[in-house]
Amino acid sequence: MLTGRVAIVTGGTRGIGYAIVKKFLENGAKVVLFGSNDKTVTNALGQLKEKYSNYKVIGFHPNLTDEKQIQKIFKKVEAEFGHIDILVNNAGISSNTSLENYTDEEYEKISNLNIKSVFTCSKIAIPYLRKSKGVILNTSSMVSIYGQPSGVMYPASKFAVNGITKSLALELAKDGIRVNAIAPGIIETDMVKSLPREMIEPLIKTIPLGRIGKPEDIANAFLFLASDMANYITGVVLSVDGAARN
Repeated sequence: MLTGRVAIVTGGTRGIGYAIVKKFLENGAKVVLFGSNDKTVTNALGQLKEKYSNYKVIGFHPNLTDEKQIQKIFKKVEAEFGHIDILVNNAGISSNTSLENYTDEEYEKISNLNIKSVFTCSKIAIPYLRKSKGVILNTSSMVSIYGQPSGVMYPASKFAVNGITKSLALELAKDGIRVNAIAPGIIETDMVKSLPREMIEPLIKTIPLGRIGKPEDIANAFLFLASDMANYITGVVLSVDGAARN
């Protein structure tokens, strides 16, 4: 579904991002993954190249809010592969801190990674995606719609991602660039897997489909929106949550 495409995936070394990288590789894309540091990038590339030895995947660990760093890497990617077709803004961090206990440091950390990185990477990507009539895909969250009982900056940041998605879809439509987002529900990441069963069971009961989602469920949605099958879809925040509601 993505043969000949070149994709950049931020937060691509684990969880949902890693599943997106695998899904894109399996569907013919060349993939550039961004991680938080050299170790996570090296480990992810080693695992991927062991499984997908015939596919092209490389990695970097830039500061996602630094325009000069991002621009330098995008230039390298274009020089290596000839074009850039897909940007997936997936990197992010969650929070469950109560408002009274928030520090300025935590506020800035969440705002920078969850909002500013989407803004910065999308800004730098536009000239490249304009040439390829490409796609920007953002990772939102179900809590951007329903909120959560603590950690207010996480749903606030994902609400901002929804706003960026819908606004850029309107701004960039004239350039043939589609912009969409996925809002995952409760997903079986390493963090969720580590929770005790007595915490997992009540979560499952809130999901009408009767199970927690898998990273592959989210990756499949990203694949669809990145592909030509979705070439008339833009400005959408697609919930992939098993109909879970808070």
